[in-house]
Amino acid sequence: MLDDIAANLTRIRARIEAATLAAGRAPGAAQLVAVSKTNPAEAVQAALAAGQRLFGENRVQEAAGKFPALRAAHPDLRLHIIGPLQTNKARDAVRLADVIETLDRPKLATALAEAMAKEGRRPDLLIQVNTGAEPQKAGILPAEAPEFIQACRTTWNLPILGLMCIPPAEEDPGPHFTLLAQLAQAHGLTTLSMGMSGDFETAIRHGATHVRVGSAIFGVRAAG
Repeated sequence: MLDDIAANLTRIRARIEAATLAAGRAPGAAQLVAVSKTNPAEAVQAALAAGQRLFGENRVQEAAGKFPALRAAHPDLRLHIIGPLQTNKARDAVRLADVIETLDRPKLATALAEAMAKEGRRPDLLIQVNTGAEPQKAGILPAEAPEFIQACRTTWNLPILGLMCIPPAEEDPGPHFTLLAQLAQAHGLTTLSMGMSGDFETAIRHGATHVRVGSAIFGVRAAG
């Protein structure tokens, strides 16, 4: 597996570059977030050796076990928290992450604001939008997003950088990516985290600035 990671990264980067150019966008407009969740530190080290510096982790506890040592060896490493975040993990997330992509409710906004004040650290935040209104999925509903974006900026004074979504697995992701891009534009947000291993090229056509790719780089992950 470790030997394959560099080759997989080369292939994914080439596909991202081709999709970016095909969409008429500037080279480098879409960044690759290598999703290393459930993969060991050795897999991340293999990706680092291949030049990857931007990673995504679902669970704060797992990230805390892997990334402090990796960051010490690679100070330019950047970590995104991309999984649902419990309020009791907010302070750990603020301490660890450069970007938290899954802000989705007022209670978490309060917890993150308090954690930033205590830690003296302000990672950038993305608001997760549940574009498919799926009851089992995290994310603020699209109809509630404008008011929530405004409250995050004014009530909690949070560093909101952009939006994130995970479209329903069984639907065409294109309309969901369009919706997210329109919401971002309406609120002056420049970062769009959307697209995963199966649909990142579509996401790039719709303006993604970050695509989250895991299995196409690291292989099929263990359950958990």
